[in-house]
Amino acid sequence: MISGDSRLNTSVNHLTVLGAGVLGAQIAWHSAFKGKQVVVYDLFSEALARGQIAHQQYADIYRKDLGASPEQIEQTFARLRYSSDLADAVADAELVIEAVPEIPEIKSQVYRDMAPLLPANCLVATNSSTLLPSQFAEDTGRPDKYCALHFANLIWSMNLAEIMAHASTAEQTLRSITRFAIEIGMIPVPVRKPQNGYVINSLLVPLLTAAQTLVTNGITTPETVDRTYMVMNRGVSMGPFGVIDVVGMKTYYDVTQYWGNLNQDEQALKNADYIKHNFLDQGKLGLQTGSGFYNYPNPAYADPDFLAEPGMEIVDEVVRLTLPH
Repeated sequence: MISGDSRLNTSVNHLTVLGAGVLGAQIAWHSAFKGKQVVVYDLFSEALARGQIAHQQYADIYRKDLGASPEQIEQTFARLRYSSDLADAVADAELVIEAVPEIPEIKSQVYRDMAPLLPANCLVATNSSTLLPSQFAEDTGRPDKYCALHFANLIWSMNLAEIMAHASTAEQTLRSITRFAIEIGMIPVPVRKPQNGYVINSLLVPLLTAAQTLVTNGITTPETVDRTYMVMNRGVSMGPFGVIDVVGMKTYYDVTQYWGNLNQDEQALKNADYIKHNFLDQGKLGLQTGSGFYNYPNPAYADPDFLAEPGMEIVDEVVRLTLPH
């Protein structure tokens, strides 16, 4: 039986999550499932509405995949509250986790707006793994109480939480943040030195970039990339383009566009433009909206035949795709 309430001797029982996007919604739901009182904040009411829809979907996933009882799901919903008023959202917070878009100017402004509203002892953590906590420490108004706490997507199964300090982070802050991560069922990943990408995305982003470049440049198709990757890594549940759908097109676009501009990387900017033109402009955000590189809830890569050995009927198609264009 899964415990829906794992509170220990800690001061962090009231959590506010800034941002109702893909990971923000997951962090909020999972923390509430684990016994925390959670306020979800987003400036935009439509984003809060999408977050609430996501929570209904997570309820189904937790019932099916984790064996959560009806009582646990009911209690989880009871611990969640939604607000588009920042002062209201953080009034009782003991920890605020920032999960707003990966755009430095937006993060800085949110921190500056929030700083005078926070309770005196409230801790603050960023869910970013693209950007460093040192970039925003002063904007928080409490650098000693601030660090990074980055979660992986599909938090209920990929239960990793990366923890990174900056020069002024207090030891007690790291202790409290680590305890909080463990309480909600995460495996802490200590990051010893500041590095963009931390551990997870230092491994993942080069893979996704390579995959997207193959498609942007017309080398092959998303399905072929994913099939190749999944055969090379037997047992994985999805390939790079399935991962991009889970991460979300907006997050993937923001990260790719930011680093493309910063590094004057022409290929990265071409990849970002591909995502914008083919997905964002069409309202396709990935798993969040049921449409991205794949259609959900039944993506092609989950079909039992996706990795099956083909018959001779595919010869003409392979030749057609292989002939010089």
